[in-house]
Amino acid sequence: MEEYYCPVKLTTDVIGGKWKPLILFYLESGTKRFGELRKLIPGMTKKMLTQHLRDLERDEVIRRKVYAVVPPKVEYSLTKHGESLKPILRLMSAWGAKHRKRYGIPKSNKRPLMPSSKQSTAPQQRVFST
Repeated sequence: MEEYYCPVKLTTDVIGGKWKPLILFYLESGTKRFGELRKLIPGMTKKMLTQHLRDLERDEVIRRKVYAVVPPKVEYSLTKHGESLKPILRLMSAWGAKHRKRYGIPKSNKRPLMPSSKQSTAPQQRVFST
């Protein structure tokens, strides 16, 4: 628990890494199904996506909604707690757009830099446990 006296450590433990920010970036624009996320993040394996979605759900950043239909339908969306990350995700996107030239990355018209926003009405649910 002592390591969480540093708020940056806590933040990176919850949303850090190679893939979690991308998952959150795409969920910012609204609810997505597993297959949609796989298409949006092609370099990520199915196993890794599953693990990160479980981690984000465990940390109450995203919600998983399962529909009782055949074939199974599962949707992922940001919780109210996850919605609080939108300003951070937008700043990361803006920073990347501003500095991509420095890293030799050309502009692309394939995907938007920042997805459109949709507000969630879900209640906030956030508890840290050790």
